Amino acid sequence: MGETKDLLGLAPYGEAVNTLAKGAVVGAGAFLGRICLPVATELGLFFQDKVRVWRGANAIAIAQKAESMFELNAAPGSHAHPRLVAAVLENGSWNDDPVVQGMWAGLLASSCTADGREEDNLLFITSLQQLTGTEVRLLNHACANAQKTCLASGLIWPIPLFCSPAEIQRIVGISDFHRLDRELDHLRALGLLQGGISTYATLGPEEGIEITPTALALNMYVRSQGSRKSPVEFFQVHTSTNPSDGAA
Repeated sequence: MGETKDLLGLAPYGEAVNTLAKGAVVGAGAFLGRICLPVATELGLFFQDKVRVWRGANAIAIAQKAESMFELNAAPGSHAHPRLVAAVLENGSWNDDPVVQGMWAGLLASSCTADGREEDNLLFITSLQQLTGTEVRLLNHACANAQKTCLASGLIWPIPLFCSPAEIQRIVGISDFHRLDRELDHLRALGLLQGGISTYATLGPEEGIEITPTALALNMYVRSQGSRKSPVEFFQVHTSTNPSDGAA
């Protein structure tokens, strides 16, 4: 236990660390040491030199959430590539939004594999670090609620999803449609969403706004839940009998 007590390098902050639960610090350090000891050791120096307690607290919150997902989804002995663990904690520790932290935690947990050499979550890490909390909430809703089908190729395909302006406002907690339009455009530019606010939309209470997630977004969502299942398996989607489904 002595080697994992301060893997996050918070000891130099003295009494400030009392704002964090001591057990949480030890537990987070132990978990990071279990899945990737080299990164945990390196982070000790990183946190001592460059990160204040605020970022340390965010990293601990992510590690705690990730540990729960890890226990549910990963095989015993699974571990993660140092590059991915470092990227998740470096980028995720800048965010104190619990919903966004949950996404980071899922990517950390789903980075763990039997040989610890898989790096495919890097593309999702790169996407997540560019998203706002508003975009994360909208994307999570779209991925969870869009109907899906399985193409003959075995790949998942989302069915178009529309929401009223009022419903989108409720989901993301904002009423500024200029901001919403920008963030929908950004999600589309990242290849995570189809649709957006139509050029001809009146934005009346019954106007439908398309927020269809892409197949890439569905894959990202599954990994952010801590799972390495295919989207078809995760969402329990059946193969479509309509050959036109998913046609470009």
